[in-house]
Amino acid sequence: MSNNMAYFDNAATTKISDNVLAAMMPYLTENYGNPSSIYRLGTESWRAVAEARAKVATAINCQPNEIFFTGSGSEANNWAIKGCMENEPQSAVITSAFEHHAVLHVVKKRDNITYLPVYDDGFVRLADFTRALENNPDTALVTIMHANNEIGTIQPIAEIGTICRERGVLFHTDAVQSVGNVHIDVQAMNVDMLSLTGHKFHAMKGVGALYVRKAVQRRLGSFIRGGAQESGKRAGTENVAGIVGLGVAIEEAVSDMERKNAKLLELRQRILNEVAHIPKARLNGAIESRLPNNLNFSFEGIEGEALLLQLDMSGICASSGSACTSGSLDPSHVLLALGLPHEIAHGSLRLTMSKYTTDEEVDLLLTKLPIIVAKLRAMSPMWEG
Repeated sequence: MSNNMAYFDNAATTKISDNVLAAMMPYLTENYGNPSSIYRLGTESWRAVAEARAKVATAINCQPNEIFFTGSGSEANNWAIKGCMENEPQSAVITSAFEHHAVLHVVKKRDNITYLPVYDDGFVRLADFTRALENNPDTALVTIMHANNEIGTIQPIAEIGTICRERGVLFHTDAVQSVGNVHIDVQAMNVDMLSLTGHKFHAMKGVGALYVRKAVQRRLGSFIRGGAQESGKRAGTENVAGIVGLGVAIEEAVSDMERKNAKLLELRQRILNEVAHIPKARLNGAIESRLPNNLNFSFEGIEGEALLLQLDMSGICASSGSACTSGSLDPSHVLLALGLPHEIAHGSLRLTMSKYTTDEEVDLLLTKLPIIVAKLRAMSPMWEG
């Protein structure tokens, strides 16, 4: 356990790996040169960035000159969407109702936008997508997330990508939760742009990347203007240490994926089996075609915030589908998109694991969770048992 806490919030952020930290340290100490400088100290940093770029490209099956480093996954999403919308100011945009806010808050600036519905299993439907394209022949951009950040369901990205490619429509996918957790192949998926971030797979916070297919790069404007960094499209001195760590982390994640996911699926099934014994517990989203480290439950009759606080006092870190912890009184827009009523969507719990999750952590969770749910229901005016 990390700091004597059982950690089940890896969708929020992950522990940096020892190998990543070791790879970063030289670029925080003796190899501190600016990659744009022409002397040896600078060229060493430039070479390290280039090597990391190649590692990211290899991991998702693209060319190094199609990878642009960013400060986060949210920045990558903003860049992809804003860059396209600025060049096509009157065209339509298609997205889904349960995207991350880094997508939804950007596309809402556009008048002509279609939100694809999401069904109770947590997936968009290809029939809805093709109908939306037919109804909006001027569509310039489609942005659909690869895997949902709350319920982990993996969308039919390759099929959507094929349709977009046939019609010449730009296709962006937010793969922040997917990269490092499942195999990603941008060629097979027919995506034009893909967002990722390092802290979801054991790199540091504050570094991400945007993949942009070479053939469409001219259609994407610069995000930050200034210097010539990132081929002149994202100015600012590079976060060399963070980029080096991202390269090591993604290489490590891909090479270890099969073994790691086999372990995660075993742990996930243990949790599923035990939670099934809790009355009125609901798994949100289908278990098939889902990230192997993700479970999201709703418990009728309780508030998610109270559940999180009780888990925290028991030494367990987790998160809720409810957005109340960030200052909003509304339940998760993701769970509402699935059709859950407000009172059930409020009582949700997201559990996300990593390669560092242990059997002992799962034991603690499965010991404490049923007791806490029963305790909160006994105190709740919403529970009729």
